[in-house]
Amino acid sequence: MSDQGTTAIPVTTAVSIVIPAKNEAANIVPLVEEIATVLAGRLNYEVIVVDDGSSDNTAELLRGLAGERPWLRSLRQDVSCGKSAAIRTGVKAATHPVIATLDGDGQNDPSFVPALVAELDKGGAAVGLVAGQRSKRKDGAWKKTQSRIANAIRGRILKDGTRDSVCGLKVFRREVFLALPYFDTMHRFLPALVRREGYDIRHVDVVDRPRWHGKSHYGMWDRLWVGVPDLLGVWWLVRRRRRVPQVSEVKNDAR
Repeated sequence: MSDQGTTAIPVTTAVSIVIPAKNEAANIVPLVEEIATVLAGRLNYEVIVVDDGSSDNTAELLRGLAGERPWLRSLRQDVSCGKSAAIRTGVKAATHPVIATLDGDGQNDPSFVPALVAELDKGGAAVGLVAGQRSKRKDGAWKKTQSRIANAIRGRILKDGTRDSVCGLKVFRREVFLALPYFDTMHRFLPALVRREGYDIRHVDVVDRPRWHGKSHYGMWDRLWVGVPDLLGVWWLVRRRRRVPQVSEVKNDAR
């Protein structure tokens, strides 16, 4: 593991870890156990797993896990609304000002969360998002090709300076996220949307891991062609970049 993955930060840093999960019954228990192991003593955290209308026993497993772990909360979207909706549900329910996101399939290594949080803290209020960028991808050749094409097209259009926008490992400020325009695939465009709000973006290289069990819910169609209207919409938003007002208090001379 890289040195970044073992970065020590004060345990007073309060983080809500949001995990969207759909039909991840085989992965969710070992992921929750791993989080507890690798973050013990390193972060003040809560974990919010949002079950996005799973048809397997993900919900039942989460209820059992949450009953034994006071730092774990389980939410369920009765009808599957997609990954962006699940993330937003978790962020809205979060009690801490800093959010970390992980995918529910085990591919994102939670030991890197402290490094991303430390980078956010180091940047101060000017930094709105720290995005993980996967190195030495463990996906098969076809999936890596899909991702490479989608990222290349997105990067050429949006020019957001991010080579891996769909890495699930991200850390951001809750208030920044909730100020962003919401749409069903917004999680794929967070760097561009956060930049539009006037914040800086930082990147941290993270270790990629193979999915533990099951198959990806996304393919070439989901990653690229279905998202074309949203990509063009985000391009329009970015091109028509709104002015970020600089506000100062006008003091009353009579005081």
